[in-house]
Amino acid sequence: MDGFEGKVQFVWQVADLLRGDYKPAEYRGVILPLLVLRRLDAVLEESKPAVLARAEQLKGVTDNPDVLLRDAAGVPFYNVSPLTFTKLLDSPNNLAQQLRAYIGAFSPGAAQVLEKYRFDEQISRLDDAGLLYLVLGKFADLDLRPEVVPNHAMGYIFEELLRRFSELSNETAGEHFTPREVIRLIVNLLFGEDSDVLTGTAPVRSIYDPACGTGGMLNIADQYLTRLNPKARLEMFGQELNPETWAIARSDLLIQGQDPERIVLGNTLTADGHADKRFDYLLANPPFGVDWNKSAAAIKAEAAQPGGRFSAGLPRVSDGSLLFLQQMIARMKPAEDGGSRVAIVFSGSPLFAGAAESGESNIRRWIIENDWLEGIVALPDQLFYNTGISTYVWIVTNRKRPEREGKVALIDARGEWSKMRKSLGDKRKYLDDAHIEEITRLYHDAPELTDADERVKVFHDDVFGFRRITVERPLRRRWMVTEETVEQVAAAKPVVALSLGDDDARRTHDALLGALSDLVGTTEDTEPAFVKLLLNACTARKQIGLPPAIKKTVLAAAAVADPAAPVVTDKKGEPLPDPDLRDNENVPLTEDVDEYVEREVLPHVPDAWVDHTKTKIGYEIPFTRFFYRYVPPRPLAEIDAELEAVEAEIRRVLAGLKR
Repeated sequence: MDGFEGKVQFVWQVADLLRGDYKPAEYRGVILPLLVLRRLDAVLEESKPAVLARAEQLKGVTDNPDVLLRDAAGVPFYNVSPLTFTKLLDSPNNLAQQLRAYIGAFSPGAAQVLEKYRFDEQISRLDDAGLLYLVLGKFADLDLRPEVVPNHAMGYIFEELLRRFSELSNETAGEHFTPREVIRLIVNLLFGEDSDVLTGTAPVRSIYDPACGTGGMLNIADQYLTRLNPKARLEMFGQELNPETWAIARSDLLIQGQDPERIVLGNTLTADGHADKRFDYLLANPPFGVDWNKSAAAIKAEAAQPGGRFSAGLPRVSDGSLLFLQQMIARMKPAEDGGSRVAIVFSGSPLFAGAAESGESNIRRWIIENDWLEGIVALPDQLFYNTGISTYVWIVTNRKRPEREGKVALIDARGEWSKMRKSLGDKRKYLDDAHIEEITRLYHDAPELTDADERVKVFHDDVFGFRRITVERPLRRRWMVTEETVEQVAAAKPVVALSLGDDDARRTHDALLGALSDLVGTTEDTEPAFVKLLLNACTARKQIGLPPAIKKTVLAAAAVADPAAPVVTDKKGEPLPDPDLRDNENVPLTEDVDEYVEREVLPHVPDAWVDHTKTKIGYEIPFTRFFYRYVPPRPLAEIDAELEAVEAEIRRVLAGLKR
């Protein structure tokens, strides 16, 4: 990749020409469209004479020469201008006009890609600043022919430049490009179970990325399948929200001879560009922790439809990652039609975020109970350019191998990495070929390795489910009147309102506080006894009865928790729960609730019971807990010896200062 890094550096130096006339955040508006234009020009270089000759033959013969000209070009696009990128420099006096004419001579699909950059505005701006000839001259020296720069390397160049531009613009770190070695691992995991199927006679498979960026994941998947079987064909589909990266992905498909219409521009979550399609493979690295509130109305409306993409549940608005997984599951082929495999990169949040029966928990439950989750691989941190967080690859499929059915494999690959010689943003670690091969092996052989390798664990689906039970304890109260009780009642809103009311209200107010003052120091064990005592004290002050709101206020102020007090019961004699002592427990689905409570709860609180009406079902994947390894603390003698050595060193230094 060193040669391609050199090309990145060359292009980056072109930006130096823009300094002064452009702000750093504006460089991308010039560099990226020119890079795409130079790449298209380089791809067409060899077939240019044939295209021009064919265009001349077709003049006046047909009104729609598009198909014939694409055949002449050998790729799904062409340019009928006699100009090339280098020939443009022969006309420095009217370069802007010539460049526009050259761009206008591209076939419709390629022209649409260039239009998304709004490059026409930049042509005028560069020309007015006297920079157009200089910048085009630099790009003319850049050799981007496919035999020199393959498609996967071109994707690397685009993404590295985009990363640098994002840093200049201080753009959100939530959108990060996927390092090439990480994509290779993901593709290995995605295709690894199907290697036998893919080596058949000229198989054709489809792959889809709902957040495809520049198309890097799709391209590496295509390379993998080509290496596995040169006769195989992978039809690539995707959708991308950002017009710049969409244009790069679409130009890649143009160059590779695939239908560029398969890369759709737009928001996958609100305007699915492939709603009528199903795919053999699906992979994605959706933005981490991206707020979907702007699209909430459309997403919630679809979630309310039975069988809609998001009907399993909605995650919290602050992180839409699980929405992308639901979108991908909706685009899987039915199992009876061969099924599909899905690979998606997540942060740690989708593993456990959300309480029982929350949107996240319900989505996990839906996936696991349908036996779609095949495995999760924990990757090292600091692998990505714009974030140092730990990441996880989820593999979801509706065509598991028989030995994987009803089970989920967890692979701890957090220790498989090498240190980079030079950091790239937040990326300080990388996966070399040996790491990729080892992680792939661990995943593929997981059913056989679960007891043989501490990095591999395989669990039955129900291990991830739990019942969230509510443990109640009886309400035990005494009712006691103190000076503080009187003050609390006097300050309560309903009582203050009495003091501000009419004459009758004020008399009730004064009688109530007088009665409470008379009762200071008294205690009752039951609520009825206390109410009777209170009403009698009010009657003694010529106040017959109390409004319900006032009575409730006094009872709340006089109630005192007392573990030795009698249990407070309802009208049926059933104990009332104490909300202050209420607790919750997560009981694994694999355990009986009553047996769990008898073993874990009742020995500590014998009077507790479970309110089964409040029980909820939840699912989480506590990855770190499954792989936790206890490390005992160092012996105290060793720590003391170390402290004594440090103290001795401090005394020695201080003694030297005195001298």
